[in-house]
Amino acid sequence: MTDENLDKRVNPYRDDLAAAHLEGKVQAKRFTKGTKRQVVEAAVRLREAPRHDAVLETELLLGEVVTVYDEHEGWAWAQAETDSHVGYLSANALTGAISRPTHRVRALRTHIYPEPDYKAPPLDLLSMNARIELAGTEGRFAQLRDGRFVVASHCAPIDSFEEDFVEIAERFLGTPYLWGGRTSIGLDCSAVIQLALQATGAPCPRDSDMQETALGRLVSDSHDQGALRRGDLVFWSGHVGVMVDGARLLHANVHHMAVEIEPAAEAIARIETAYGPITSVRRPS
Repeated sequence: MTDENLDKRVNPYRDDLAAAHLEGKVQAKRFTKGTKRQVVEAAVRLREAPRHDAVLETELLLGEVVTVYDEHEGWAWAQAETDSHVGYLSANALTGAISRPTHRVRALRTHIYPEPDYKAPPLDLLSMNARIELAGTEGRFAQLRDGRFVVASHCAPIDSFEEDFVEIAERFLGTPYLWGGRTSIGLDCSAVIQLALQATGAPCPRDSDMQETALGRLVSDSHDQGALRRGDLVFWSGHVGVMVDGARLLHANVHHMAVEIEPAAEAIARIETAYGPITSVRRPS
């Protein structure tokens, strides 16, 4: 019998197929261990179903690893290693030749160039937290293993992290809102929090309800707006934002259709009409 408590967003199982580690917990016609693959595109969309018009669940960045459990008609059904999210993505965006990234993109975004020249027409655009393997440097540029180039100062060693996740979140100010988006070109409320925390080396689930369960410690006086401070995560049912100080909230939201900083009191009053009251405030340690 299938465990009804298993969240399909982070547990790969369908009626016809499931991950081998779920055998005995779910019903499926077949179980498989899957195969490891790595994202080779700047970003690839992970969808709810194997259709280009299906709901966007999240996006995976260059260098991230997934476990593929099924592949059919150009679609791979896979689970992301970074945050365990499950969905369908283009099989063409993956490779079985898995490399070991040496660096991550620390800038909000950076171009990939065909040569170490900022005047050269760029080939692609990488977003923060993309994982890359560098082969060397040439002047102001770093060379990727595939021969292309990125600005060296936009990269950091894979094990080097930022200190202030709120400052990282502030870099996304003005980024357009995109449901399921996870890049500096467009992202949603929980993606801002996830990307910012990941830049500090902290693991973070993908969706706001998962974040509310997993992150930090509960602030006991969560309904006292005067007690809010920088770094506090404010949760509603289906929404999350982060305090930049005791009075202002940063969040990606559909009211502005962008990442904005606004007076917390105004945001809280407005959001309550759409999502209900604050469900909790959590303070990352």
